Amino acid sequence: MSKPLQGLKVLDFSSLLPGPYATGLLADMGAEVLRIDPPDRQDMVKNLKPAFRDSSYAYLTLQRNKKSCTLDLKQPSAIAKIKVLIAEHDILVEQFRPGVMAKLGLDFETLSTINPKLIYCSISGYGQTGPYKDKAGHDINYLALSGLASYSGTKETGPVLSGTQIADIAGGSHHAVMGILAAVIQRATTGLGQHLDISMTDAAFALNGIFGAGAVGLSLVPKPGETLLNGGSFYGYYQTLDKRYLSVGGLEPKFAGAFFQHLGHSQWLNRAFCSDSKQQALLKQDISEVISQKTLQQWLTIFAPSDACVEPVLTVKEAAESPLMAERKMITEITTETGETIKQIAPAIKFSCH
Repeated sequence: MSKPLQGLKVLDFSSLLPGPYATGLLADMGAEVLRIDPPDRQDMVKNLKPAFRDSSYAYLTLQRNKKSCTLDLKQPSAIAKIKVLIAEHDILVEQFRPGVMAKLGLDFETLSTINPKLIYCSISGYGQTGPYKDKAGHDINYLALSGLASYSGTKETGPVLSGTQIADIAGGSHHAVMGILAAVIQRATTGLGQHLDISMTDAAFALNGIFGAGAVGLSLVPKPGETLLNGGSFYGYYQTLDKRYLSVGGLEPKFAGAFFQHLGHSQWLNRAFCSDSKQQALLKQDISEVISQKTLQQWLTIFAPSDACVEPVLTVKEAAESPLMAERKMITEITTETGETIKQIAPAIKFSCH
């Protein structure tokens, strides 16, 4: 497999999710990642359940393909060691609150005098500047302050919880990797590194690009239950007879036509593009009533020949064992230090060379 980042060396001072996910993506693409662990504090993710031996499966997934080094950053000798490592590393990723690295003497200004090519990425909840920079926060707080939570739900439920961290991953981790790789490209021209300030709240706010654009441009505030994706159309999840769910996403006329045809109610297509949210709610009730009369497997058989954007809601175990994930090689096996083999979620990006 091609490793496009082979040769890049990364120092990783992060823990929990955003930073480790970001450096994990870099490691998956071939970068050499050295994790700096404190001697007196374990990463909380390591103790999550379920676990394999003394480490959680989540921790093993986030830390795969990385090396580790234990250093007490409160000791001058450890700081001296870091400064030696900096001279031969390309990228540093840290996830402390703003100001912590400066107190340690490991801020960008100090380290860039040692290695002017250093790309220094700081990931934090609210950024390195601004009135919230010193506040603690979690994914739910970043989504709340970004506006995303305000319309991610329905009028009945209000804001809804996500099964995974959106601001942490789609915001912090992915924006960090994009910024790092952009800085690597620019460094090839200028010969200089730079400091990247990644705020998970900023990144979450940027995810408002579709439904939030009108709020910024025209003060048209998106509301729960009124956008195309949260109740303002027939787009959604529908429960089957056996208490499973179908996802229905065919918003375009040709997909919607196929959906209603296989549902047995082609005449409802005319109702699908009404902008009245009350009429859409009535349409969803009618769709729910029909779908609730058959099992998930029966509906999958009915929709199998169609191109209607209708798919089953799978459990993660079902998804992992599906032909789709098998063909896409999304499950991989790693060998632990004790020689045992465990399965993991594989990198999503596939590279090939010709």
